[in-house]
Amino acid sequence: MNILHPVSSIMTPNPICIGANETLTVADKLFREHRIHHLPVLAEGKLVGMVSKSDFLFFRRGFVSNATEKFEENVRLNNYTAQHIMTSKLAKLSPDDKINVALEVFRENLFHAIPVVENDQIVGIVTTFDIINRLAVDAEAKAVYEKV
Repeated sequence: MNILHPVSSIMTPNPICIGANETLTVADKLFREHRIHHLPVLAEGKLVGMVSKSDFLFFRRGFVSNATEKFEENVRLNNYTAQHIMTSKLAKLSPDDKINVALEVFRENLFHAIPVVENDQIVGIVTTFDIINRLAVDAEAKAVYEKV
């Protein structure tokens, strides 16, 4: 992987998104059905935040053990929306930004996903998994350790 290539070469295009006013029940369904860990949040078509699976699980506060707790959890999930738990201060990249810029953001921050935006529209998402996955399949990647 050449870290000077654009992030568009490794990003996931057209990511699954959620509306800011969608309930957390919808977020739960999207996380489970698509096996993803980050949901960009849109309001009127514009990126306004990100909900991570960690944010969602923190909101849920663990597992339910009886019918009463299950009912209470369903009420909470149906009455709170993505905008209640999203992170609104995001790092953003353009499709032409280099992979090394994404690496620097990941290294300096607690983000594990960065939305890729063009003309105020989300066009992709790049995650730490995208980078790890690309390195794992890259023919140039070496699995040899050298003595220093």
